[in-house]
Amino acid sequence: TVLSEKPTTFTITVTSEAGENDETVQTTLKFTYREKYPDEAPLYEIVSQENLDDNDVTDIIKLLEQQAEENLGMVMIFTLVSAVQEKLNEIVDQIKTRREEEKKQKEREAEEEEKQRFHGTPVTIENFLNWKAKFDAELLEIKRKKMKEEEQAGKNKLSGKQLFEMDHNLDTSDIQFLEEAGNSVEVDESLFQEMDDLELEDEEDDPDYNPV
Repeated sequence: TVLSEKPTTFTITVTSEAGENDETVQTTLKFTYREKYPDEAPLYEIVSQENLDDNDVTDIIKLLEQQAEENLGMVMIFTLVSAVQEKLNEIVDQIKTRREEEKKQKEREAEEEEKQRFHGTPVTIENFLNWKAKFDAELLEIKRKKMKEEEQAGKNKLSGKQLFEMDHNLDTSDIQFLEEAGNSVEVDESLFQEMDDLELEDEEDDPDYNPV
């Protein structure tokens, strides 16, 4: 796109070839001829870009500077644009490589995390002794608490003598229980047969009977 004729100023948009996922990178270059062009390099700048980071833009500017210096005395716009085109194609390939590296890095991190989860921390003499000391201290504390609870429970448990001394009604409780139970016991007489219906041998008829 020609912007002016004096001085001659124009823009050229350069787009890379499509990458693996059809992504592209693009930049628009602005050139201005100097009075002594091509014996002196044209002015150039990047006026817009797509999918390029700051490092990519810096690399393209350096590339233009290098190519302009190498082609002084010759018409060079085509050469400069071609160099930028190749650079953009390289950047697309680098994007693919970066993505693959990032994917591999994530996979390595996931594998390492999985190993750590299953294998845990490697045991050394130092960390084992630290763990053992902590474990023994926790175990001792548990035993102390248990002994304290048992001791407290023993103090709170009263003996039969102590219960009797606290409540003198306990000496009559058994009698009261028996009396109350005796008054409330019912006998089902139907469970017994008439004595006459029972076939019992008279003791005197028993040859082995000995009254003594």
